[in-house]
Amino acid sequence: MKGEPGMLAIDIGASSGRAVAGSFDGSTLKLREVHRFDNGPVRARGRLYWDFLGLLREVEAGIGRFMKLAADEGIVPVTLAIDTWGVDFGLLDASGNLAGNPLHYRDNHTLDVPEQAFHAMPRSQLYAATGNCPWHYNTVFQLYALHQQAPHMLEQADGLLLMPDLFNYFLCGVRAAEYTVATTSGLMSSAREGWSADVLARLGLPSRLLSPIVQPGTMLGPWQGGMAAGAGSRAGVIQVVATASHDTAAAITAIPATGTDFLFISCGTWSIVGIERRRPLISADSLRLSYTNEGGLHGTTRTVKNIMGMWLLQECRRVWRLEGQEWTYSEMMLSAEQSPLSSSYIDPDDSVFLAPVHMPQEIRDYCRRTGQRVPATDGELLRCIVDSLALKYRQSMDELAALSGLRPTAIYIVGGGVHNTLLCQLTANAADLPVLAGPVEGTAIGNLMVQAMARGEVASQSEIREVVARSFSPTLYEPQDRADWAQAYGEYNDFLAHHL
Repeated sequence: MKGEPGMLAIDIGASSGRAVAGSFDGSTLKLREVHRFDNGPVRARGRLYWDFLGLLREVEAGIGRFMKLAADEGIVPVTLAIDTWGVDFGLLDASGNLAGNPLHYRDNHTLDVPEQAFHAMPRSQLYAATGNCPWHYNTVFQLYALHQQAPHMLEQADGLLLMPDLFNYFLCGVRAAEYTVATTSGLMSSAREGWSADVLARLGLPSRLLSPIVQPGTMLGPWQGGMAAGAGSRAGVIQVVATASHDTAAAITAIPATGTDFLFISCGTWSIVGIERRRPLISADSLRLSYTNEGGLHGTTRTVKNIMGMWLLQECRRVWRLEGQEWTYSEMMLSAEQSPLSSSYIDPDDSVFLAPVHMPQEIRDYCRRTGQRVPATDGELLRCIVDSLALKYRQSMDELAALSGLRPTAIYIVGGGVHNTLLCQLTANAADLPVLAGPVEGTAIGNLMVQAMARGEVASQSEIREVVARSFSPTLYEPQDRADWAQAYGEYNDFLAHHL
């Protein structure tokens, strides 16, 4: 509608990004995708990097298309915001310029770093101090690796910004650390009062590089233009907002739930399975089971486990395409659906699946190595993947129930995995609970609604979820084949007990 305010969400995931325009009339939210682009690592001299400048070009292209849409349709562009994955960062030099490309969390340079850091601060103490499970790719270990291996880089640096904050800086010139993505770093206190002075001091990391923490919904400053500035731009008028900048936080903000007794799965390259709480869950058992605590809107905490998700399917498709087999994901899942419930399982989180050269062969080798039947067809191999993912989700649900006392009555799935109707149904079967899948663009929706909150149009997460429920209808999957899946879950637990 002419004269209505327009918002832009730029949602960058580990494999792709999108720019989604949104308009909110006070009751419902409407979306329009204006730009989509690929994202992937660049390998150079044995290291794995993000192509930050290439991504920045795509961000500017998305803004340019949004501005053209606004000019053509009489929309008034008011805000834009960016969300990305967590943990990775860029360094700035004394002139405020990028000091090298950000490393990719799948780069192997930090594999041995946690054990080195634990000499200065033991694993259990680091977990208690931050609430973050000490995974090797966490910001804290990437930073410790620089401190140990290339201290001159930290000495010469003038700032460190996590990925969404880095994009914000290049769009509006403001250095700030948005709360939800800061809580993924392993550098923030478990009390969520700020950066952990204890962790920084004991690991010898420079606190001067870290920016002030701001809450989601903070107006950072006007967009300064860029490559898109000539396209009917309103640079200096549209405001850059620190949304819930960690993509998982944005997605969970947009879950159309009315209560708190639910489990969520943010299903993308990673499957992030968790529950929402008022405070971090930190115990010896939660550490042993690899549960981490990340921040959400208005001080909420997500207690989650990161599980290898669509990455397994993405890598199979990539390999098959290189071999001349041009499968769509729909064709892949149809082949899996036509195969029976798998009699072979994988642990999706086994390190062999983190960055293999040939994922299908790695899965076959895994089955052979663990004494199981090797999938004979591609369809059987794909069925092995999706069955194992669904059963892994069920295992996480049971672990969280034991840790927190919460027994969910439903599961909400958001993210790109919503398109995978087979996985959604199998998740309902494995968990013996109804699954509500959607909205598909949950991350962009959460991003946009936090922008609306920044403008005073909604006041709370519960209001945001009411808007999402009015605007989008999730797809319901009811459990099926209960006896078969109860048996499969018992077999899966036995398998993991013998092969972990």
